[in-house]
Amino acid sequence: MKSGFFLPGLIFVTFLLSGIFVGHIMGESVMQSVKGKRAVMIIASNNFRDEELLQPKDVLEKNGVTVTVASSSLKESKGMLGAKVKPDILFTDIKVTDYDAVVFVGGSGANEYWDNPTAHKIVNDAHNAKKIVGAICIAPVTLAKAGLLKNKRATTYSSTVNEIKAAGANYTGSDVEKDGNIITASGPAAAHKFGEALVKALSQ
Repeated sequence: MKSGFFLPGLIFVTFLLSGIFVGHIMGESVMQSVKGKRAVMIIASNNFRDEELLQPKDVLEKNGVTVTVASSSLKESKGMLGAKVKPDILFTDIKVTDYDAVVFVGGSGANEYWDNPTAHKIVNDAHNAKKIVGAICIAPVTLAKAGLLKNKRATTYSSTVNEIKAAGANYTGSDVEKDGNIITASGPAAAHKFGEALVKALSQ
C-alpha cells in the first residue's frame, strides 16, 4: 500500500516545486525588466492618502523602480492618517523625459491639482511620450480635466464618478483599470493592486 501512494505523492511534490520555481523565475523576469525604471509620485501639499502613496511606492521600489516624490511644496506633507513625507522635488520642476511613469496620489488634498495647468501639461506630455500615467482615488479627476480620459475606461473614488464621466470617461467601477498607458484606481483598498498594475505596465 505504501509504494502505491509514493509515486503520485512524488509527482505532486515535483509539480508543486516546479510551479514555485517557474513563479520565482517569472518574478525575477519582471524585476529585471523594470529595474532601473523611474517613477514620480505626486502628492498634495497636505492631506494625501497615506496608503495610496506608501503601498504603490513600496511595490515599485521592491521591483527595482526608483521613485521620486513631488508636491506643490517642499515642506513636509502630512497624510490623512498621519504619515509625514518630505517631497524630493516641486511638481513644477518635473521633467517628464526623466521618468517612465507619472503617478498622481489621491487623498482629500489631491483636488489642488484638478484644475492646475501645470499638472495638466505634465500628464499630457507624459501621455504623448507614451509614458505610464497613473492616478488613484480622487486624482483621476486631474487626468479627466486634462482631457486624458475621454472615451477611456477608467475608475475613481465613488465621490468623483460624476466628475470623470462629465469629462467623457467610461467609468467601470473596477478597483484598478488600465486603458492603453493610463492606469486608474478606486481608492485606498486598491493601493497595493495599483502598485502591481504599475509594475506590470512598466515591464511591458
